[in-house]
Amino acid sequence: MLAVGVALTVGLAACGGGSEPTPGGGGASAPTTLKIGFMGDLSGENSGIVIPPSNGAQLAVDEYNATNPKVKVEMIKYDSRADATTAVSLAQKAIKDDKIVALVGPAFSGESKQAVPLLEEAKIPNISASATNADLAKNGWKFWHRVVPNDGVQGPAIADFISGAAAAKNVFVVDDKSEYGKGIGDAVRAQLKSKGVTVTDDALDPAATDYSSTVNKAAAAKPDAIFFGGYYAGAGKLIKQLRDKGVDAKFFSGDGSLDKGIIEGAGEKQAEGTLIGCPCRIPTPDESDEKVKKFAADYKAKFGADPLIYATEGYDAMTTFLKAIGAGATTTETINDAIGKSDFQGISKQIKFDPTGEPSAKSIYMYQVKGGQIGLLGDTTTAKLG
Repeated sequence: MLAVGVALTVGLAACGGGSEPTPGGGGASAPTTLKIGFMGDLSGENSGIVIPPSNGAQLAVDEYNATNPKVKVEMIKYDSRADATTAVSLAQKAIKDDKIVALVGPAFSGESKQAVPLLEEAKIPNISASATNADLAKNGWKFWHRVVPNDGVQGPAIADFISGAAAAKNVFVVDDKSEYGKGIGDAVRAQLKSKGVTVTDDALDPAATDYSSTVNKAAAAKPDAIFFGGYYAGAGKLIKQLRDKGVDAKFFSGDGSLDKGIIEGAGEKQAEGTLIGCPCRIPTPDESDEKVKKFAADYKAKFGADPLIYATEGYDAMTTFLKAIGAGATTTETINDAIGKSDFQGISKQIKFDPTGEPSAKSIYMYQVKGGQIGLLGDTTTAKLG
């Protein structure tokens, strides 16, 4: 992460009996259970960056329901496989059939651009844990939010690290032509050029198996660094083919590549040293914050794995809805009003939104592949290369 608008009638399901209140007003009886959706690529080739926030959201719901609140919450998952057309169909189902009152997601920028207009039309509040395309905030949407800084923040921060800590003077920038990939690629290009860095541009089809055209252009450019705007499946293939060609420039990417799949795709030896920026802070083994440590322990106990990219953001996005419901908001509009007033310390960051739905927190972090593992270097403004 094209506009599709349909007139949709939305009601809140009052599970356990009673009538169905209208989205913005009161009904004959208060609901006992509300449905909140989660939408994203849960089974496709880039699902590695969507499953963690889905798990984080589920953990938040389970913890909330365990307190035996007056209004419980059921989370319904919608697997878009990162396909915008599928996301639209799922949004229609979520609104008309499942009668959700809120949605965590859509996860990616492309599907957000397609599906959010339907959610907006139906007045369904939605918070993405991972869609970063800067233009999403420029649509005038009133029910849309995200808990991550956009590519207009992420891209320049990574570019500053490339030209600063990495001291690159000649950079090859390639994107995968997606809504997300091109957006962050363009942000990196613009910032690098503003720093006087020589930039060579290219784009590729991530579904292709042969990236030789891009690899040959990169080899000819003899760059100090390469930046890839896209997802980890494409990044892994690109790294492997670059290294096989003898191109050893430092390889950078954005949050879409922050998954072990990049190592699996490139091979451990070829992926060594890869640098990845992200508007997310993944809990590390040496975490000192007790609240974050508890989240990581609870997550691992429930899902049998450490929390990875956007797990904390998924938890925080869902928690924002749960706080609204716990405070008495049970209609889509009252929930949305409560979101606009949110201001609390989440697991990932302070959760607070500006009038366009953007988060107030702006930190970007840098990660690096070392010894087959992805480790945190630190904030892009202070992190240093080893």
